[in-house]
Amino acid sequence: MRSLVRTVCLAGVVCAVALPAWAADGVLIVQKVIRAGGEAKTNQIQIEQHRMRAEIAGPGGASQSMVFDGGRQVMTIIDNDHKTYSEITQADVDAISQQMSSAMAQMQAAAKNMTPEQRAQMEALMGRAGAAGRAMAGAASTSKTVYRKTGTDTVGKWTCDNYEGTKDGQKVQDLCTVDPKALGFTIADFAVSKDMAAFFQKMMPPGMTQAVSASELFHIGTPEEQGFSGVPVRTITYAGGQASATYELSDVRRQSFTDATFQAPAGYQKTDSPLGRMGRRGRQ
Repeated sequence: MRSLVRTVCLAGVVCAVALPAWAADGVLIVQKVIRAGGEAKTNQIQIEQHRMRAEIAGPGGASQSMVFDGGRQVMTIIDNDHKTYSEITQADVDAISQQMSSAMAQMQAAAKNMTPEQRAQMEALMGRAGAAGRAMAGAASTSKTVYRKTGTDTVGKWTCDNYEGTKDGQKVQDLCTVDPKALGFTIADFAVSKDMAAFFQKMMPPGMTQAVSASELFHIGTPEEQGFSGVPVRTITYAGGQASATYELSDVRRQSFTDATFQAPAGYQKTDSPLGRMGRRGRQ
C-alpha cells in the first residue's frame, strides 16, 4: 500500500491553463519506477476533478489499481491478476476510526485503576506495539521529514531543484522539483488529492497522524504544507541509508477519460475488504 501511496504522491497537480488545444478535462501521468536491484516498472495515474486512478505494476508482473471517487467517498482496490476488486467506504473508515478511538479511551480508563507497576508494564507494551505498527507502516517515528535545498539538476526535459529530506537525522528522500507552471499545472485544481489524504488519515492509528503527512498521502500542497517548493519530477527513497527506489516522471498530458476508467472492469468479482469487515463489526 505504501508503494501505491508514494506513486500517487507525484500526481499532486492538475493543469489549469485554459488553452484551446488542452480541451480534455483529465490528466494522464506516466511514471517510471526503478527499484534497488535494477527492476524497472511503469505506472500510470489518471486524474479528474473528483476522481483519480493509479495503475501500479508490482513485482513479477503483478498488477493492481486503486481508484478514489471523491464524490462518493469510496476507495476501490482492483486486483487485475485475480480479476477481483474490493471497496472501502466512508462509513467503513469512520467506523474504524471510532473503534481505534474507543480502544484508546478504554485503555486510558483502565490505566487509572492500575498500580504504578501495572501502568508501567502496560505503557511499555503499548510502546512496543506502537513501534511495531510504525515500522510496518514505514514510519519509524512521528517526526516530520525536513527538506534542505541542495542545488539543481535535469530530469527528462525539466530543469529542477534538488532537495534532501531527512527524518530524525537520517536521510530518507532526495527530490527534484519544478514549478507547477513548468508542467502547465496549478496545485489548486487538484482538490481530489486532499480529499484522498483526509480519507486515508482517518485509517491511521492514534499517534501516527504526523508520521504520514498530507503531502505523503497524495496531496502536493504549498511549501508550508510539504516542506519544499514545487512538484517532484523525481523522488529517490532511502531505507537504512541506502537508495531503495527511484520514481521519475516521464510524461504528463491532457486526456479525457470515460466513466469506465474509474470503475472495476466488467466481469471482475467483488470481494469483501478486510477494512470493510472491521468497519461493519464496529457498527454492529
